[in-house]
Amino acid sequence: MKIKLLCMDVDGTLTDGSLYLGPNGEEFKRFHVKDGLGIQMLHASGVKTAIITGRSSGAVQRRAQELEIGLVMQGIRDKAAAVRQACSELGVRPEETAFIGDDVNDLPGFGQCGLTFAPGDAVAAVREKADVCLNAFGGCGAVRECAEWLLGYNQKGTEECRNAE
Repeated sequence: MKIKLLCMDVDGTLTDGSLYLGPNGEEFKRFHVKDGLGIQMLHASGVKTAIITGRSSGAVQRRAQELEIGLVMQGIRDKAAAVRQACSELGVRPEETAFIGDDVNDLPGFGQCGLTFAPGDAVAAVREKADVCLNAFGGCGAVRECAEWLLGYNQKGTEECRNAE
């Protein structure tokens, strides 16, 4: 099955999980350019992307706009429902969807997808449930590694990739 949509958590996945708060309540996040290029590579290959995150942040919205991410869902408490909604809005079946996340609040989203990824520093419960445990840490190229894996996965197909592990 070809993956047509990658759903991504933000804090701990697209970022290193750190929150930078300014004296006036401004929130800053650190994104890695390698992850951004990985997202652009997915788009070039026809894979759609979505952000599904529990927090709400202007920095996330701005980064998503820069990267032309197809759907941004912030302030999400039920990631399973959000994945179903993303599939519906973007015209993709759940089995054609992948999810990358790092913490236990991402696990309900995992259950809605055909393929799941965990950054190298994800919590143990997520690493145990993920189909693919990446080497790169969140905010340090994990999404790029996921994108590269998916590009090979899309070219080879499910069985060849799973047999190669």
